[in-house]
Amino acid sequence: QVQVVESGGGLVQAGGSLRLSCAASGSYMSTNEINWAWYRQQPGKQRELVASTVGGGTEVVDSVKGRFTIYRGNAKNWVFLQVNRLKPEDTADYYCTMRQGGITYWGRGTRVTVSS
Repeated sequence: QVQVVESGGGLVQAGGSLRLSCAASGSYMSTNEINWAWYRQQPGKQRELVASTVGGGTEVVDSVKGRFTIYRGNAKNWVFLQVNRLKPEDTADYYCTMRQGGITYWGRGTRVTVSS
């Protein structure tokens, strides 16, 4: 069993920054490659991918490029999403996924609310 837990969300003013954290624990293979992704679900909208790790690289969707950065932690079971210059439309529940061995594990999300 693998658990994925996000943290770091909160209420922030427009223009502010947050660092979202995600940690995996449980029976994952620390010696095998882990791929991560961050999704978000804005109010009334479908969940969408915002950033992911792919092999040794990272990808960020165009809508947040230049403001959001995904990066792995020094410990293999951590990943972060740095979100800068936040806008009210970034208000959403942010979810982390860990993928290994063809299985994707989801966290329960952390809420980011951006006030104008």
